[in-house]
Amino acid sequence: MAGTITALKAQPGRARVNVYLDGKFAFGLALIHALWLRVGQTLSDDEIAALRSADSEEQACARALALLAYRPRSVHEVRTRLQRAGADEQTIARVVSRLQAVGLLSDAEFSQAWVESRLRARPRSKRTIAWELRRKGIAEDQIAAALAAVDDEDTARRVAQKQWLRLQRLPPAERKRKLYAALVRQGFDHDTIVQTIEWAESLAQADGAADTLSASPPS
Repeated sequence: MAGTITALKAQPGRARVNVYLDGKFAFGLALIHALWLRVGQTLSDDEIAALRSADSEEQACARALALLAYRPRSVHEVRTRLQRAGADEQTIARVVSRLQAVGLLSDAEFSQAWVESRLRARPRSKRTIAWELRRKGIAEDQIAAALAAVDDEDTARRVAQKQWLRLQRLPPAERKRKLYAALVRQGFDHDTIVQTIEWAESLAQADGAADTLSASPPS
């Protein structure tokens, strides 16, 4: 594969260069890694291998940055996507290290952002969020840190308030079943659900509602 560079041609619309050795196309290369090349320069097999390795890393890094531009990602997510794209483990490790070094990839920050997003958009229990984070490859200590300030009772009440607006015109028994089911779907435990239904009942009574909710779970 060693040979002499006979042409360097820019790829249209891309920051990449096609490298020709001995009159034939040899490989493509990111512009940043092609800047030191020149026509007439001879490349050894080791030099070509090093250029290709550097280019593979650059492409993997670009792919990872595109993922991170869409939304925050965990290290596990980035690694998985790069593996699917065919990157080898050494390249993936270098890319992850680069992104972590400049603060673009952090499981701690990802976990915090995930918790805040979940509680803001669709409140759910701590154990449900913890399960989601485990699926993202987050370590238990980072999950615990991200959820340390979350209060399940407060979150369950927020769910109940949102549901109440949709359920308040239903018959009491049906309203009770639907509210209970909604809280179960978000992963709250039995005791928290019972306390939340009691709280919803007290609010309904305070507002002068004619119907009340029982604190016991639906049969």
